[in-house]
Amino acid sequence: MADANDRQTPPRSQPRTVVRVAAGQDGRLHERDIQASEVPVALEYNGISHATMLATPADLEDFAYGFSFTEGIIASAQDVRGVEVQPVPEHGGIVVAIEISSACEYRLKQRRRALTGRTGCGLCGVDSLPEVVRDIAPVAAGAPVKVPALFQAQQAMRARQWLFEETGATHAAGWATRDGRLHLVREDVGRHNALDKLIGALIRREDLPVREGMALVSSRASFEMVQKSAAAGIDVLVALSAPTALAIDLAVRLNVGLAGFMREQRCTLYAHANRFV
Repeated sequence: MADANDRQTPPRSQPRTVVRVAAGQDGRLHERDIQASEVPVALEYNGISHATMLATPADLEDFAYGFSFTEGIIASAQDVRGVEVQPVPEHGGIVVAIEISSACEYRLKQRRRALTGRTGCGLCGVDSLPEVVRDIAPVAAGAPVKVPALFQAQQAMRARQWLFEETGATHAAGWATRDGRLHLVREDVGRHNALDKLIGALIRREDLPVREGMALVSSRASFEMVQKSAAAGIDVLVALSAPTALAIDLAVRLNVGLAGFMREQRCTLYAHANRFV
């Protein structure tokens, strides 16, 4: 049997033969199409299983860092001692083995003792309201963002959604400076995963000052998107679609400027509108 390190990570997309039909037209057209891959990704900390998410098998080291950071498992990238991506072909998934500091491991064990079980949902098995909406300090407000910069960054991100262009089935999260210059984009079938990958990439780099930029997402803005952004110190979140009511309430409390419904050079400001000029 091949060593796990020699096994290839599943491709991020796969070809399939599909049948195209149209209303009012006879006949069926068999064509080759490309689908985004979605595989179980199990996160293990110091050999202990923590959560399994369905994700796109790309940028998984960024995902490990970002998920660990936004979930409060680590306080900085320096708390991670190593990440190993281990494909498990016989189960059709991937194990991401994350080695964290002993202090982080202790806090994680204390947290796990408060959980009655784990599920595959986005809330990762939490069983109480404080675990859902965590106690995160409000972020410091940065310089205002000019509204045209929002559209500039959004258009640049759309041009770099290469997996979406190929499959039409993925979300993206991007980070841009206040002037609208886009620096990073990460994609995934899950919108929360895409944002975790983006945040993971940000905290691993020292040349991009997180607090001097803004995050963009190609989806709606759920409360988790606001919470993850605030946990990373991002004070402006821009969503392609609308936010939920809880997301707006949380953005107000955490001092996150929240914009959404980015359509044809127009958008709606939902929280801290003075953050946009």
